[in-house]
Amino acid sequence: MPSPSPRRSWLPLAVLAVGVSMVVIDATIVNVAVPAILADLGLGATDVEWINSIYSLMFAALLIPLGRLGDLHGRRRLFVWGITVFLLASVLAAVSVNGPMLIGVRAIQGAGAAMAVPMTLAIINSIYVGRQRTIAFAVWGSIIGGMAAAGPLLGGWLVTEHGWRAAFWVNLPIGALVLLGALRVPDSRDDHATGTDLPGVTLAVLGTTCVVFALIEGQRYGWLDPLRPAHVLGLRFEGVSPVPFALGIGLLALAGLVLLELRRARGGRPVLVDLTLFQLPSFRYGSIAALIVSLGEFGMILVLPLFLQSALGYSAFQAGLIIATLALGTFVAGGMVPELSKKWSSRVIVRIGLSLEAVGAAGIGMSLAPGMSAWALVPWLVVYGIGIGFATAQLTSVLMADVPARQSGQASAMQSTIRQLGAALGVAILGGVLVAGLGSAVERNLADRPETVRTSVARVVADSAGAAIPGLRDPAIHAAAVRSAAEATRTVTITTALALLAGVATTLLLPRTVAGEERHPQTPATADTGGRDLEV
Repeated sequence: MPSPSPRRSWLPLAVLAVGVSMVVIDATIVNVAVPAILADLGLGATDVEWINSIYSLMFAALLIPLGRLGDLHGRRRLFVWGITVFLLASVLAAVSVNGPMLIGVRAIQGAGAAMAVPMTLAIINSIYVGRQRTIAFAVWGSIIGGMAAAGPLLGGWLVTEHGWRAAFWVNLPIGALVLLGALRVPDSRDDHATGTDLPGVTLAVLGTTCVVFALIEGQRYGWLDPLRPAHVLGLRFEGVSPVPFALGIGLLALAGLVLLELRRARGGRPVLVDLTLFQLPSFRYGSIAALIVSLGEFGMILVLPLFLQSALGYSAFQAGLIIATLALGTFVAGGMVPELSKKWSSRVIVRIGLSLEAVGAAGIGMSLAPGMSAWALVPWLVVYGIGIGFATAQLTSVLMADVPARQSGQASAMQSTIRQLGAALGVAILGGVLVAGLGSAVERNLADRPETVRTSVARVVADSAGAAIPGLRDPAIHAAAVRSAAEATRTVTITTALALLAGVATTLLLPRTVAGEERHPQTPATADTGGRDLEV
């Protein structure tokens, strides 16, 4: 049978790209919709916290076991199930009548996302090879980076014009197109995998959930000393923070997972996590670089909207419009990568990308000032976005290039977990730097005021991460708080730049040549193309 046209051969990539776009955008839209949800449903602070946290926890906790499930039973099948679950949860979220219902369906959404997202990468790795794989990973990476930045803009418009429920209804037509297109996506699986590893699944879910919970909630509940009462899984913590307990349990569970998987592998039994993947230098060092990239990306997206709205007085939509220029840079980079890959290796492109991110972060930091026009940040945001487009796309290529197609589900789930941990680290570390910087800067800029005034204002501004600044009525105190926000945000962006430079150093450890880049195009033995040849 003749091969399909080259245009048709890219259809699977288009379907997978739209699917991952829907999931990424929805996660960021909900951040913008939270104030409207709070007002409409009359939620308390604890409910609002868990609307976002439960999604991230479920997503991170289930990535590894569900990635293995895709290897065993078919990646397209799990992708379809993931999108279906995500859509059903979106409908339930859109008709939610109270906080507990919305929190529950957000957990289901997180599970659906954990099914779908790693499968997109695993399918790409199994059906595209050589230069086509480089292009496919460039598209995938640009979407992950770009949609995370564009989501707040779309969310601001939807919530303003149509209400918060539209943030969930919008998924239905998009998801329907994805499910229809999935019929043309080849399936693949690991034909050599058998059996299950229930102890490994238990330890992986427990460890990842606890660690991500600690990273997300540490700033809120206190890393050691309790900052406020906490309600977790029906338990009430007063006088003690749940964070150190969660972190300790999580680290012990992950350590136990490593020991368990090593023992099971030596005994020839099925394993959940194939630790031999980390024997591949490209996967090992690429994972470290990916962790750093995610830390920088999500930390930056966290602090800049706060500064734009709290210190400069921009609306959520205006702030989203400015941050969306980062996405512009990301998409520009996605178009450049295929041509650059003809001249330079993935290793070089990753290094250039991380360097551009560091330059962009430093430029943003040096530009911050009270009363500035936020549009002065746009050139630096575009540079930062181009760096994300280069680094994210090619890090994915480097990570997956030497991974056998049969292990694609595991490898893609592991790299997605690493990125999620990086994002949580970014929020925890850079969020902590922001809060500490706000408190000390307010104290310093109000040195001429009585100690009680300095302390109370510093506490209010720091505890709200700057959100309380617009409510400060005293002009002098307000001006001091705005200066403090500029200083603290500058510290965060410079810290981000230094972290990204550490990522550049990590790229020196990547192999000079990646085996996957030298492969000749071929249809993997484990791919089911439905009786058709697939031209890629």
